Amino acid sequence: MLVSEMLEEKTIAPAVENSSVPSRPITPLVSFMPPKPIVLVGLMGCGKTSIGKRLAKRFDLPFCDSDQEVEIAAGCSITDVDGIFGEGALVAGEHKIIARLLNAPMQIIATGCFSFSHENTRELIRDKAISVWLKADMATLLERVTGRKDRPLLRPGHEEEVLKELIDEHYPLFALSDVHVQTYDEPTNITVDRVIIAVSEFIKKEYPDYHVLKSV
Repeated sequence: MLVSEMLEEKTIAPAVENSSVPSRPITPLVSFMPPKPIVLVGLMGCGKTSIGKRLAKRFDLPFCDSDQEVEIAAGCSITDVDGIFGEGALVAGEHKIIARLLNAPMQIIATGCFSFSHENTRELIRDKAISVWLKADMATLLERVTGRKDRPLLRPGHEEEVLKELIDEHYPLFALSDVHVQTYDEPTNITVDRVIIAVSEFIKKEYPDYHVLKSV
C-alpha cells in the first residue's frame, strides 16, 4: 500500500493555519516511515523539543536536539561558543553538527532557533530532510518564555519587544520550510497529531509513489 492510498482510507482534514484552536482530531495511525529525517524549526518556545520527543516516539525513531549536540562538541553553552571560539563559530558549528545528524540513521531533529535562518544550513536541511516549521503566535510564545532563565536573548521586561523583532526577522525564512504547523496553547500530543497529519499530506503530495516501510 502506498502512503497516498493509506491516507485516502482515513479522511482527516489538516489543520488550517489561521483557524481558531482546533478540537482534538482523530489520532492518526502512524503506518509509514518518512522518506527523509524530519527537522523541526521555529523560534524559542514553539515546542521543538517537547513535540520532537513525542513525534519520535510515534515514529519509533531516535530524537536529537542540535543545540545539545553543539554544546557537547564545544564543551560550553550555546551562548558562550562565539565568545570562546570566535565570531561565527556557532553558525559554523551548527552547520557541521546538523550535517552530521542528517547523515546519521533516520531520526527526528530539533534545531536551534536561528539555524534555519542561515542560508547554508537551510539549504542543507531542505535537501536532506523534511523541514517542519512550528509556528507560534506572539501570545503563545510570551506565555512559554516569560520568566524563563534559560532564554538569555530575552531581556527581562522586554520579552514582547524582543520576540516581535525575532518574528519580523525570522518568520519569512521559516516560511521556506516544507511543512507549516501552527502551535497553540494546547496539550502537546494534540499538536503532535497535527504535525503527523501535515507531514503525511506533504509526503502524499511530494512522494506519491513512496511505499509504506513500517506499520506501528
